[in-house]
Amino acid sequence: MAASAIRLPPASRTERLRAFTPVIVLVVVFAVIGAIAPAFLSIDNLVRIMNASAIPLCLALGATFIILMGSIDLSVEGVVAMGAVVTALLVANGANANDLGFLAIPLVLLMGAAFGFVNGVVHVKLQIPSFMVTLGMSFIAIGIATVMLAGERVRITDTTFRELALGRVLGIPMGVWIALAATLVAYVIQTRTRLGRWIFAVGGGEDILRLTSVPVGRVRILAFTLAGVFYGLGGILSAAQLGQGHALMGQGRLFTTITAVVVGGTSLMGGQGGVQNTLVGVLIVVGLANGMVLMGVPPYVQTGVQGVLIIAAVALAVDRSRARIIK
Repeated sequence: MAASAIRLPPASRTERLRAFTPVIVLVVVFAVIGAIAPAFLSIDNLVRIMNASAIPLCLALGATFIILMGSIDLSVEGVVAMGAVVTALLVANGANANDLGFLAIPLVLLMGAAFGFVNGVVHVKLQIPSFMVTLGMSFIAIGIATVMLAGERVRITDTTFRELALGRVLGIPMGVWIALAATLVAYVIQTRTRLGRWIFAVGGGEDILRLTSVPVGRVRILAFTLAGVFYGLGGILSAAQLGQGHALMGQGRLFTTITAVVVGGTSLMGGQGGVQNTLVGVLIVVGLANGMVLMGVPPYVQTGVQGVLIIAAVALAVDRSRARIIK
């Protein structure tokens, strides 16, 4: 079978209905919270939600490509930390004489790609489960970031660079526009490139693909490399937003990232979902967190609600007809 002949099977009616579930959940969540706390739907608060969604969206876009293959990437926090630290050290800062400005961006994106590439190569060549490889890589990245700054923080003094996150266009923070641009790029990769089609195909049935001309190993390596680029972008925005870099910049990002992807309807089994689902998932997770704060829900209850949310999302997203064994 030629690689160009790969076609995804037509979706059943149940699958088509399942695809709209995240959108329905988003509308219901916003409507219910808006009814309880009217300030939730104010323009200022909606802009606040969009701004809070920018970094999680960039990270979740990268994780989406990995989960679409049926794998998992736990290196998010480490790569974000490295991205933020390297960004802070390359632009004008209080620790050295560097002042690369916006030229630091492609360098940090390349660094993120390098971490992702190593993830993919070790996973494929050594045949180690993706969650173990990426978990180890996260610890390695955080360790390197800690050593680079000796456990300290470095402050960014480049005010122009900080406009990446703090500047506004049409009243909307620049970080939001950057995240939307990243979403568009990810969507084009997913729908208009051979790599995007192959990622779906790998998640839908890797064993069958190995009988074709599809380079499964190369697809996995490229997908992890691509994910690293998005994590690097998240690190850049984190540094610009907070005006500093330190080894714990990515702390807490992993749970939100994976939750957003799954809540958006991308199946952990692979082959179902996509970038458009992730956008909805991020809005659900961030909007719900914002709404619970406005409603005065205690923090420990918020954590419990998020746990229930991810279990419910997995229950709705998983096509049990495809799962012969649940491990």
